[in-house]
Amino acid sequence: MRAGLIGGGFMGAVHTRAARAAGAEVVAVATSSPEGARRAADRLGIATAAESVEALLAMDLDVVHVCSSNGAHLEHALAVLAAGIPVICEKPLATSAADAARLADAAREAGLVATVPFVYRFHPMAREARDRVRAGGRVFTIQGAYLQDWLLEPEDDDWRTDPTAGGPSRAFADIGSHLADLTEFVTGDRIVRLQALTRTVHPERNGHPVGSEDAAALVVETASGAIGTLLVSQVAAGHDNGLVLEVGTAGGSVRFEQEDPNHLWLGARGESSVLGRGAAQTGTEAQRLSLVPPGHPMGYPDAFAAFVGDSYAAIRGSAPDGLPTFDDGLRAARLTDAVLRSAETGGWVDTADAAEA
Repeated sequence: MRAGLIGGGFMGAVHTRAARAAGAEVVAVATSSPEGARRAADRLGIATAAESVEALLAMDLDVVHVCSSNGAHLEHALAVLAAGIPVICEKPLATSAADAARLADAAREAGLVATVPFVYRFHPMAREARDRVRAGGRVFTIQGAYLQDWLLEPEDDDWRTDPTAGGPSRAFADIGSHLADLTEFVTGDRIVRLQALTRTVHPERNGHPVGSEDAAALVVETASGAIGTLLVSQVAAGHDNGLVLEVGTAGGSVRFEQEDPNHLWLGARGESSVLGRGAAQTGTEAQRLSLVPPGHPMGYPDAFAAFVGDSYAAIRGSAPDGLPTFDDGLRAARLTDAVLRSAETGGWVDTADAAEA
């Protein structure tokens, strides 16, 4: 694979490492300026700094990774598809459901592989959680959280706090989308309605107004009738990247923690146990994604590389299980719109209505 990169920041570096781990050659990078592209190329060890996105797309490429700011995803991903090149676009896919729908439609019309890195699906024990939840019968309850503290203080700042670059939602669009995607992926059950509260705890950061939320709390109901709560925060002191999902079914409870991805907590009446990655009783998908023997930890870079590897396999003509596409990115955008609408109105929002908004 000859890969191009749009955007040279933190996620550009993550994509570059994952692309190389999946066997690609990252041949060129473009950013918002030629100078920025040269800096990114030097920092990431990429041979060519493209003068512009247009120059990058004129090169002989098999795939382009879009890692620009959220507000630029629509323009850049549409340009990649128009050039006839498969695309991997960072999430959120777009800053509104309408724009995400444009991208999903464009990918479908172009007949090109277009994926979004909901990479927590690619932890082996997240796949094992999916297998066990779906084998457990009726889903009763869901409880999930995604907690960080990197924006805890009012002087903490980032381009994501600017709605022009980051979009109208931050905490939910940025990390809540991962939690919602993992919830629906593991349960196989869609959230059909939700009620949300959001809070911006620091209305100003470094002297500029903040137009997006620092935290969001949701009550959700699924198509099968399960009920749940999802809490998302980027101002939760002491939490680095605390993504946790627990699903209670008729057959028992299953709990996955992203910061301890090599284990799965299993609950039965009156007892519980911990299942380790690579154990003989894990399923086919968990085994496929387990690259090293038990006792050798795997983590986020491995999950990201597995996602990129499956995206590349799809470009080559395979159909990997559980690959998140632009349709999944659209789903996350619709849920984000529903969260913002519920927070504004104070009421329940049917996510089918959100899909049509």
